[in-house]
Amino acid sequence: MFTASTTRAQKARALRNLFTLGGLAGGLVALMLLPTTCAAGIGARDAASWFLREPEGLTTSGVPQRSTILDASGRTIATFFYQNRVDVPMDKIAPVLRIAVLAIEDSRFYNHGAIDAQGTLRALASNLGHGQVTQGGSGITQQYVKNLLVTQADSDAERRAAQEVSAARKIRELKYAVALEKRFSKDEILRRYLNIAYYGDGAYGIEAASRHYFSKHASELNLAEAALLAGVIRYPYAYDPTQHPEEARKRRNVVLNRMAELGWIERATADATARLPIRLDVDEVKSGCVTSKAPFFCDYVQREILTNPVFGETAEAREKLLKRGGLTIRTTMDRRAQKAAQRAVDRHVPQKNSAGKAAAEAMVEPGTGEIKAMVVDRRLGPDKERGKTWINFAADASHGSSIGMQAGSTFKAFTLAAALDEGMPFGTRLMAPRRYTPVGYRNCKGQRVGDASRTLGNAADGEGGKKFSLVTGTQHSVNTFFLALQKEVGLCDTVKMAERLGMRQASGEPLEQFPSFTLGFNPVSPLRLAAAYAAFGARGEYCKPIAIRSIVDASGRRLKVPPRDCDQVMDKGVADAVSHVLSGVLTKGTARGMGLGRDAAGKTGTVDNFSAAWFAGYTPDLAAAVWVGDPRGGYKYPMESLCMDGRCYGSVFGATIPAPIWRQSMLGALADTSPTSFVRPPSHFFSKGTGEEKVELPDVRGMKPDEALRKLREAGFEPRIERPAVESREYKKGTIAEMDPGPGRAEPGETIELRVSKGPGPRDGDPPVPPITPPPTFPPFPAAPGDRSQLAPP
Repeated sequence: MFTASTTRAQKARALRNLFTLGGLAGGLVALMLLPTTCAAGIGARDAASWFLREPEGLTTSGVPQRSTILDASGRTIATFFYQNRVDVPMDKIAPVLRIAVLAIEDSRFYNHGAIDAQGTLRALASNLGHGQVTQGGSGITQQYVKNLLVTQADSDAERRAAQEVSAARKIRELKYAVALEKRFSKDEILRRYLNIAYYGDGAYGIEAASRHYFSKHASELNLAEAALLAGVIRYPYAYDPTQHPEEARKRRNVVLNRMAELGWIERATADATARLPIRLDVDEVKSGCVTSKAPFFCDYVQREILTNPVFGETAEAREKLLKRGGLTIRTTMDRRAQKAAQRAVDRHVPQKNSAGKAAAEAMVEPGTGEIKAMVVDRRLGPDKERGKTWINFAADASHGSSIGMQAGSTFKAFTLAAALDEGMPFGTRLMAPRRYTPVGYRNCKGQRVGDASRTLGNAADGEGGKKFSLVTGTQHSVNTFFLALQKEVGLCDTVKMAERLGMRQASGEPLEQFPSFTLGFNPVSPLRLAAAYAAFGARGEYCKPIAIRSIVDASGRRLKVPPRDCDQVMDKGVADAVSHVLSGVLTKGTARGMGLGRDAAGKTGTVDNFSAAWFAGYTPDLAAAVWVGDPRGGYKYPMESLCMDGRCYGSVFGATIPAPIWRQSMLGALADTSPTSFVRPPSHFFSKGTGEEKVELPDVRGMKPDEALRKLREAGFEPRIERPAVESREYKKGTIAEMDPGPGRAEPGETIELRVSKGPGPRDGDPPVPPITPPPTFPPFPAAPGDRSQLAPP
């Protein structure tokens, strides 16, 4: 078809092709007649036998179809494709579309075999007479074969061979066509043709074309729409209605006229329809996750398919499966949870915030490992564009390119779990000094680790200088308490507990083992941390995170997917005890006020120098982990004195931003879920009390130091005399003047600091004491009576 924009060279090339096709057509007609006219000759009989024999390796598979990722409820998250195609059965294609295509492409389709000699000669005469291609010489079966061979090509060389203008290619197509006419019914060949044809503007197959141009299914097309799409097939680039609407309209009318000539529609109907303008309702379908409403979850699923050997032995095979396989991928994503998490991170750490900070959250279901939500406060895209990133901060490097982030005090939960796993009661108390020298530890190889020249303190959200129980030490997130507890339990046992709960570095490497392990120096992902905490909610059953429930290919066959993989990694009672302790963090500890109004537990995490902050928490129904930090590097851009979008936070702890994100997202995700309660821990964990008991702290002020020390020790406390002494008018010199904490109730074993009185100082309001004037100095008395020379003047 020549348009006003067709160049002279293009016209000349088209005419050369016409004569080439003319020669081919003559040869092909001879070939078609060869079996009958020369049947008596041995060579002719052999040639006919070869031509009619089904070719080796004939297959109709490999036609690319788009794959669709669905959430747990069946709603679309994203599509992937090399060619945007959705295969549909014949009863899902409007009859008017079928007859429109037959009218313009092969009106004798149901009357001839694989080769239509009459149609080929008619088309040749028409095309040569008009000087352009007005009719197709190839029947629908031949066109289907040509499209099939082009579509199945995996390399540029194969594609060129499938499209070259040569007798060899045409004979090969005819040989395939003969074989397919034997294998399939006419209806099936037509259906396959309509599903493989290209309709322009990125739409392959009639269903995708219908959705693209008219936002409707192929079964819903009317006459005008059907004629338009039927006309596009011959030259989809020239008749693309989005690019060449006038040429597309003219071509549509040619189809309508042909339908009327054949008597398949009334002439009046054709004329009335031809007067209608083209009305499009274009629906752009994008391939990939960039335009998805859940881009980072989508990206995780894509990477799972592209990297997991379950889906193919090679990377090339896995990519072909995803983008050509016509897969329906049902995932674990819960739309309510996903929306709630996205709203929470975007509210507290906006996408284009003034401070350049970022946030990520992953939600995992206890007992299944199903990933319910995965969000980043960014759009998926180039990092150089503000508010975008290709890095999925919620996932490991294998599924998101993230190297992970130091987890801070969220790792203390693993030390707690190891202690409880060894039978320590809640009331077990350890001294938590203000500074701690990390020596005396061994890693799992039995090697000594630690640095005697370094001391660790209670920065961030902890305190120290006294004894704590397992319960109160966790509630207050006391660094030195957990360093002491880790030493008591054993560094290796703590590491093994974390590993049993699925923890690895985000890079995939094993966790590094040093004394500060419990303080969370290992870089991890929110997803792994959420899955680990989910095991506490599932009473000790750890499940590897999974994102895919099922995959069905285009033929309806179920494909193998990674199965649910869960193990009981600790006693149920131990997990219940962990939940009991961690629930106090939300009610009495570093995250008090962040409860959900139902049983919940969690742990704050603040990384050294405020370089990042975390919160990980769970209920029996859902677990989540939140990270907030700076993608440019937390130590270079710490979160101290943080001001963001007009709001100032000071130094950011785990409870400052991450915990509110966690709380908001969990409330939204669980809005329609009935509360489930934690199980009370076994009684042996209470053998030393609850760990929170307070007893009477006697008042020892006014007592002599020895008496005060004895009395406090008898009451179960750890008293000590502090220097220097203090002035006191109320208490005599040498007696106890001050005690910290003061008289009242205190935890057993708590350290009590005492100060001795050094007597009264000046009273407030007393007049200042005048300086003492020294007496005058007189000369010595005379040595003899009458000698007055050395007397002072009168």
